[in-house]
Amino acid sequence: MKKLIALCSLCGILLSVAQAQQKITPAKAGITYGKTVNKENAISVKTLENSFKKDATFNGKIEGEVVEVCKKKGCFITLKRDGDQEPIMVRFTDYAYFVPADIIGKTVVVEGKAKVKETSVEWQKHYAEDKGKSAAEIAKITKPKKDISVVADGVLVVN
Repeated sequence: MKKLIALCSLCGILLSVAQAQQKITPAKAGITYGKTVNKENAISVKTLENSFKKDATFNGKIEGEVVEVCKKKGCFITLKRDGDQEPIMVRFTDYAYFVPADIIGKTVVVEGKAKVKETSVEWQKHYAEDKGKSAAEIAKITKPKKDISVVADGVLVVN
């Protein structure tokens, strides 16, 4: 009987911890996800793009508008670029944190490492699925793509 009570208690604790991890604070100005980030010395997405004419990587803070978020669990965001260019993919270090779906349209500062990277067809399809793209749209992905990729230690919602 004691073992049954202990087992039920353990299951209850594990269930409450799992549910607590799924609760993500809504995106409001001043909220940080992951590492604590401030806005100081953040560069714009355009400045980041121009920096790659000189260097292969950038370590620091980037400010931009969120245009997409992973629909499955908030495991990545994309930042708006000028014109018809694909948005910049921002993944989170070791999937250590997630962001809410209501972060779309918000201005954020991400801190981490950016580089020009080739994304395989397999990963492009994975990201397309997570964005909720149709099977027809996913089937059109047939070539690797070179683009800017960011791995962020933290995200600050600016407004």
